[in-house]
Order: sequence, then C-alpha cells, then structure tokens
Amino acid sequence: MAAQAARAPDVRILGAEPFVNGVASAVRHVEEQRLSNVRIHHGDARDLVAALPDASIERVFILFPDPWPKARHHKRRIVQPELLTELARVLKPGGKLRFATDWADYADWTLERALKSGRFAWPAERADAWRTPPADHVATRYEEKKLGDCAPVFLDFLKA
Repeated sequence: MAAQAARAPDVRILGAEPFVNGVASAVRHVEEQRLSNVRIHHGDARDLVAALPDASIERVFILFPDPWPKARHHKRRIVQPELLTELARVLKPGGKLRFATDWADYADWTLERALKSGRFAWPAERADAWRTPPADHVATRYEEKKLGDCAPVFLDFLKA
C-alpha cells in the first residue's frame, strides 16, 4: 500500500532522517521500489521544514519519533511549540498533521501542545479516532517493534 501511495503522480514525499544508517536504509527501500517521487533529507526535520515555503505542504507525518521518556530530556522531543509554529506555516489551508506514538506521555504531550498552540484543531469525537490506525496508515519499523508503554495512538490534527 505504501508503495502504491508513494507512486501516485501527484504525491511527492519528503523524508528527514538524522542518522546516516537510516538514510542509507531509506534510500535502499526507495530504490528497490523504484519510487521517483520520494526525497530523503539527511539531517534534522526541523531544518527541512524551516527551508520550505509558506503553505507548500498538504500533510505532515510524525510517526513514532524518539520519545525521550526521561523528563530531563523532554526538551529533545521533536514536538515543541517552535516546530508546531513552523508546521502551521508550511501547511496549506486545511492541511493535516498526523502524530503517532506508542508512549502515552508523548501522546498527551503532543495533544496538549498542539491544542495550546491555537494552530491546530483535533476533530476526534470518539476513542476509535486515536486508537485505530487510519485507513491510510503504513506501519513503521519502530511501531512494529512495540517498544512503547501503550498501544499505538494516532492523533490527526487539522490546521486551524
């Protein structure tokens, strides 16, 4: 399913990976599947987002990022107010942000910050909205490892 979605001619995918081994693995998968619409940025996703023009992205996926579970390391989490501001800037009107994690604290952290920012709305109306993988979800390697402290949580936000 991921390969089919990635091959759609009007879908372009930008990925960011700070570790060279992760970049090599991603490039290998892109080449194996002959995906011509995927680009990988070797570096921090925040640098990539900062370089994008306003209202240039339809969807952003933050899937199973490092949870930095110790409180003294929370400043290293990718979801921070500054990133949410930048994501709102680069998302088109009506754009979507998906965050998925298997760490309960990180789900709470992200929900609190996204709503507090005033830049994102969370349209969930029932528990299945965050407990059930969305129809277009593609499982990640980290998700499959099940290293977190809860079942996966899927938070889909709309640009407010």
